[in-house]
Amino acid sequence: MTFNPEADVSGNTARRKGRGAVVAGAGGVGLLGIIALIAGPLLGIDLTGLLGGSGGGGTGSEPAEGSVIENCLTGQDANENVDCRVASSQLALDGYWEDHVENYRPPQLIIVDGATASSCGTASNAVGPFYCPPDETVYIDPTFFQLMQQQFGASAGNLAQLYIVGHEWGHHIQYITGDMERYPNNGTGPDSNGVRIELQADCYAGAWIGQMEGEKDKNGVPYLQPSTEAERQDALNAAFTVGDDNIQEQSSGTVNPESFTHGSSTQRQFWFASGYQNGLDSCSQPLTVSGDEL
Repeated sequence: MTFNPEADVSGNTARRKGRGAVVAGAGGVGLLGIIALIAGPLLGIDLTGLLGGSGGGGTGSEPAEGSVIENCLTGQDANENVDCRVASSQLALDGYWEDHVENYRPPQLIIVDGATASSCGTASNAVGPFYCPPDETVYIDPTFFQLMQQQFGASAGNLAQLYIVGHEWGHHIQYITGDMERYPNNGTGPDSNGVRIELQADCYAGAWIGQMEGEKDKNGVPYLQPSTEAERQDALNAAFTVGDDNIQEQSSGTVNPESFTHGSSTQRQFWFASGYQNGLDSCSQPLTVSGDEL
């Protein structure tokens, strides 16, 4: 899915924080980093200590409020630059959720450049995208998309990237609506609350993507163009890539469902597709259906 080139995305409030840290690439974090970023965020665990020096220490200083994302004014900028693409998705996400959640309040969006502090631990290129409830903030280091491509062979194209942002926004919705409190962390396993919360966030991302082209800028121009079949397959590929069973198979060659924190690849694809096809009406189900229906 691409942005309409003429769309006005200058209203995004995303900020960049962190500087001077090593950027993880093909020879950087490796598979352990992927596992850390998948397992840690929901539980509020900072796993960067497992990753050696790849999180890096910053040099120089950064404004406390962060810096603006430069050269991010139009949809064309978002199509050409991944930082701008992530920042601009905020506008379509906020517009969608304002229409569907009473008294919606938007999260802050931080584009992580190397590493920065959060109330949930270090946000870095080692930990990857996460939502921190105490901060009501989504932290995303766009180099995560490179890791998905380099370490797992994922396509990680534009719509896959928006799926990941939409997933993290889904956690914010769970927080402000009270679902996180109603379904607190109760350990790991295929029927755990952690898995249910993650699958609901996948459903939320799918529901948003199914209607995302309906959100418009102040001039009435849709931010985004309708997705193509190839782009939807790209998003499904991303959902498969971050499934617990795929992560475990890639890392150790064995799969242990009792240690699941996010759901299997099949489950993640199913609930993303359910949200896309059926909208928000289907997204309460991951929290309430029996374990064998997940």
